[in-house]
Amino acid sequence: MRHGPFINDAGGDYFILLLFVQVCGYSLLDMENTEFKWKLDRPLAVFDIEATGINIRTDRIVEIAITKLMPKEKRETFSFRVNPTIPIPPEATKIHGITDADVADRPRFAAIAKQVNEILEGCDLGGYNILHFDIPILIEEFMRANIRFHIEGRRVFDAQRVFHKREPRDLTAALAFYCGEMHLDAHGAEGDVLATIRVMEGEFEKYHDLPRDMETLDKYCNPRDPSWVDRTGRLKWLNGEVALNFGKKKDVTLRSLMKDDPNFIKWMLKSDFPRDMQEIIKNASEGRWPTPPIV
Repeated sequence: MRHGPFINDAGGDYFILLLFVQVCGYSLLDMENTEFKWKLDRPLAVFDIEATGINIRTDRIVEIAITKLMPKEKRETFSFRVNPTIPIPPEATKIHGITDADVADRPRFAAIAKQVNEILEGCDLGGYNILHFDIPILIEEFMRANIRFHIEGRRVFDAQRVFHKREPRDLTAALAFYCGEMHLDAHGAEGDVLATIRVMEGEFEKYHDLPRDMETLDKYCNPRDPSWVDRTGRLKWLNGEVALNFGKKKDVTLRSLMKDDPNFIKWMLKSDFPRDMQEIIKNASEGRWPTPPIV
C-alpha cells in the first residue's frame, strides 16, 4: 500500500480508510469471525506491501503480508519481512516503523520469491491502491528474482477504486481528515491487509448495489477500453495496428516508430513505463506482435 508522510492522495486516503473502518463499527480483531459479503469462485489474495519508498523501479519491498480468502470462507495469512539490500530512508521508517536493523538478518526477496509466487498461484488479487503501487512493485521484485508474475487472467478488487467511485473527496471527507479524532497506532503490512478486508466488507454493507462476484468487481474497479492493448491504455489499437496513446506521438504506430525513430523505442523500454507495456513493445520489436481484437 502506498502511503506517505504528507497530506497527499495516498496518505489522506489511508486516514479516511481507517476512519471508514471505525465509522462502520469494525474491529480488526474480529477478522476471523467475518463472513464474506461477496462471491468467490477461486481464492482472493488480499495483500499489502511496505517498501523503502514509492518508486516502483528503484525502491524495494521490506514487508509483504497476504491473506488468502477461500471460496468456502476459510482464510490463510502469510507475512514476510524482507532485507531490501538498500537503506530504508527515515521518512519511510516513519510510515511503517521498520528500520534497517529490523530486517538486517531477514532474507532477500529473491529467497522467498518462489514461496510468495506459490501462495499467489491461481488467486485473484485484492488490496488498497494495489493497481498503482503494490502490484507493480511486486512484479519488479519478481523480475529481479527471475520469476515471471503474470496479471493476465487474474481479476483485481482494489478497495481504493470503490472508495473513490463512491465517496468523492469533498468537504465532508476533508473535515473527517483534518478534524476527525482518531489515534493512529504504528501499523505494518498485515495490519493494512486486515484494514483493507474490513473496508471491503464495509463497502458491501454500505453499497448494496456493488457487484458481488469477482468478474463484475474486476470490471467495476478496472474499467478497460476495448481499444487498449496494455492494461493502462498507454498503447491502443488503431486500424489493426498498435499505436501510442499518449504524448506528442499519440496515434503513431509502433511499426512506424521502429522504422523511423528507433531511439524513441529504446527510450520507452528504458523509462519508467508499466512492465506489461514494455513487454508488448519488446516483443513487437522482436517480431512477436499482439493479436488485434475481433471487431
